[in-house]
Order: sequence, then C-alpha cells, then structure tokens
Amino acid sequence: MATIVVDSDRVRVRLTTAEKIWALRGDLSFPRDAIHAVTVEPDGLHATRGVRAPGLGLPGRRKVGTWRGRAGREFVSVRAGQPAVRITLTGQRYDSVLVGADHADACAEAVRHDR
Repeated sequence: MATIVVDSDRVRVRLTTAEKIWALRGDLSFPRDAIHAVTVEPDGLHATRGVRAPGLGLPGRRKVGTWRGRAGREFVSVRAGQPAVRITLTGQRYDSVLVGADHADACAEAVRHDR
C-alpha cells in the first residue's frame, strides 16, 4: 500500500514494489507549495476520475497508475473499501494524486498542516 510522507518542504508518495510495477513508475515527490487543495474521499476506488493510461485496474478491487480525464492527469493508488486522500497540485506532472489511506483524515491533516 502506498504511503504519504510529509517533510518540511516536500510531500512524497512511496509505492510498494508491486505498485511500481503496476503503475510503470517510481515513487512520487512534489514541493509542498505546489499543493492547491487536500480532500478526503470516503471511497477512493469510486473517486477515481478518467481513463487508465498506463496502470492496473481490477474492477471493483484495485486501481494503480495514471488516470487521464477532464480534470487532467491523476496518479492513483486505491483499493476497495478504503478512503483516500486527494491532493490537488499546480505546476506538476500530475494535476492530482489520489492515495488510499486507512486513516485518511489524519493523513490529510498532516499534508495540510503548515501549508
């Protein structure tokens, strides 16, 4: 399961080895000043927007990779039955990042803190 790590000036999304293979990419990192908004999605699997390209999509179970749609490019790592944190970005490779987290509210608050 991907984890969000908050440093003083950067936010990092660390992926497991399997997620790196499924997503066809490595860990993500972006500056905290690129964060536009942070929200909690009650159901990360259904909050995914767009079409997968590239990545893994197991219907009703798991989504990992890049999704492209009207809202732009979104990196996704979510699973069924788990809330997720959506971080909306400006001026980065991805327009947003959607990562599943068992304690999504606490995770979102940590990302928001001192933004």
